[in-house]
Amino acid sequence: MREKILNYIETNSRIDIHDLAIMMGTDETTIMNELEEMEQSHIICGYHTLINWEKAGIEKVTAMIEVRVTPQRGMGFDKVAERIYNYPEVNSVYLISGGFDFMVTLEGRTLREVSEFVSDKLSPLDSVLSTKTNFILKKYKDHGTIMAEQRKDERELVSL
Repeated sequence: MREKILNYIETNSRIDIHDLAIMMGTDETTIMNELEEMEQSHIICGYHTLINWEKAGIEKVTAMIEVRVTPQRGMGFDKVAERIYNYPEVNSVYLISGGFDFMVTLEGRTLREVSEFVSDKLSPLDSVLSTKTNFILKKYKDHGTIMAEQRKDERELVSL
């Protein structure tokens, strides 16, 4: 039951408890207790709203920064990741495989704001060896949601 609840709320965190209980074939109290338990045990870490800032007419720059670091003795990558994710500008930090160690995502109002974060805060950290900044030019799909305008089929129906 837990996995089904998680799958439902992952795609629609605003689903009504009553509707979820009906879909799960149980009562609302059971669903609410299960959700509360998963929140307390940090299985559910938060509820977020996905916003298309471009449609809202608000300029934002999103950057994905690959970071190569020297892990700290006895702490591995965890301590370095903690220093990075504690910056309020940072949206996410992932340990990744490949030529870099971390993928850091952040948003800023301008390219300059993002580049200043990289040059003034991220790069000077003792354990950071190098960075590679990639800017998001356009979002087509984010968190499973299609962000791009769906093309309408303009062909005409023909019947014989």
